Amino acid sequence: MEEQKHSLISTKQELPPIVAMMPSPGMGHLIPMIEFAKRLTRHHNLHVKFFIPTSTPPTKPQITLFSSLSRAISHVFLPQVSLSDLPPNTKIETLIFLTVLRSLPSLRHSLVATHHVTALIVDPFCTDVFDVAGELNIPSYIFFTSTAMALSFVFYLPRLDQEVHSEFRDLPEPVHIPGCIPIHGKDLMDPVQDRNDDTYNLLLSNCKRFSLAKGIIANSFAELEPQVIKLLLKEEPGRPPVYPVGPLVNKDIAQTEDKCLCLKWLDEQPRGTVVFVCFGSGGTLSRAQTEELALGLEMSEKRFLWVAKCPNDYIPNASYLTVDSDPDPLDFLPNGFLERNKGRSLVVPNWAPQAQVLSHGSTGGFVSHCGWNSILESVLNGVPLVAWPLYAEQKMNAVLVTEDIKVALRPKVCESGLVEREEIASVVKKLMEGEEGKKLLHRMKELKVAAARTFGENGSSTKQISQLALKWKDETTACII
Repeated sequence: MEEQKHSLISTKQELPPIVAMMPSPGMGHLIPMIEFAKRLTRHHNLHVKFFIPTSTPPTKPQITLFSSLSRAISHVFLPQVSLSDLPPNTKIETLIFLTVLRSLPSLRHSLVATHHVTALIVDPFCTDVFDVAGELNIPSYIFFTSTAMALSFVFYLPRLDQEVHSEFRDLPEPVHIPGCIPIHGKDLMDPVQDRNDDTYNLLLSNCKRFSLAKGIIANSFAELEPQVIKLLLKEEPGRPPVYPVGPLVNKDIAQTEDKCLCLKWLDEQPRGTVVFVCFGSGGTLSRAQTEELALGLEMSEKRFLWVAKCPNDYIPNASYLTVDSDPDPLDFLPNGFLERNKGRSLVVPNWAPQAQVLSHGSTGGFVSHCGWNSILESVLNGVPLVAWPLYAEQKMNAVLVTEDIKVALRPKVCESGLVEREEIASVVKKLMEGEEGKKLLHRMKELKVAAARTFGENGSSTKQISQLALKWKDETTACII
């Protein structure tokens, strides 16, 4: 019996520990988690298994992404849950929260069937998973996919909720998030803009559960957000330890004809002269704003590469569209725009290889929706920004990059809600040729060097990841013995 016991222990110890990860639905939060998983598997002999909650069939980008990974990173798409009982106007955050909540039974079943799980890392929307992890005695962590500023706000929100009784957007004075520059209530993340909406209460409840995590893994680094990260690293009762491991972004190169078109065109442009215009996978503009953007870029007289999308207020199957056809985003551009700007511009529909475009020597500026992944990609490549936030926490991010980090310009929105063409032209010119733009570029180049240093042999993020990996291996050994 003693020999069998030692044999069993030996066999288990030969198996690499498994770190389970649960992202929320969608690519924006999944990509940095996968980059974290790559570092755990490549450098620390851990295996990672993803459990993806779904309410619709897996998307082609999700399937493609997982198929490109090593065998050390596996995945399972949990059975689809139904959201048919929800009103059509339910906010995206509520849909995500409920998709996760309704996936808990299938997650529990999958975890029970997965041996050697040493930790469970969840998306910020997935704190309901802590109940399952606690039941199965699995240490749970949060992988925070946004800024350290947003993380500080998460910890601060329950107190703010108690102290303020009006809508935050109506506050006459800025909100003082601990460790951060003051921010106007109207620039706080979208889910807190209407405190009577179910989404606000779901978010508030979720924020209160952050304290249950064994630790919070943050996709940022000290040189980027020094004050708030310094504060978060201090021990405080009721707050889990924070591990800054950023900047984690996807650098993999996908070989496609569209990519070749973009990069070949960039190869022909002078160094640092092209403005890249892209609002992320989910960012769209109205028809009126699309026209203002087009004419503003034209007025700037600068070279630009624009990823155009169909306006969010177009009417499907209108007279200019073929019945049942997918509309072409280029059909919504002003008459003669493409011809007038031929040579000094390239407009591509729907998608471009953003990581490769930003790393190209000809790219000198980035008009961005201020998604955190996009900002980190800009930092890694030293490309200054025009901050054009659209949704989620992007207004907070815009405040961060313009007023705190100082690597971006933010165009003014007029009373109609539009950023007008003259303003667009002015901001693009300032970014690409003005003294202010030169200062932003210099600051961004400094951050580029600092970002590269974080993943050096003795870099801060390298050390933080190693610390976590060692902790998970030790916990596995303790469980076996």
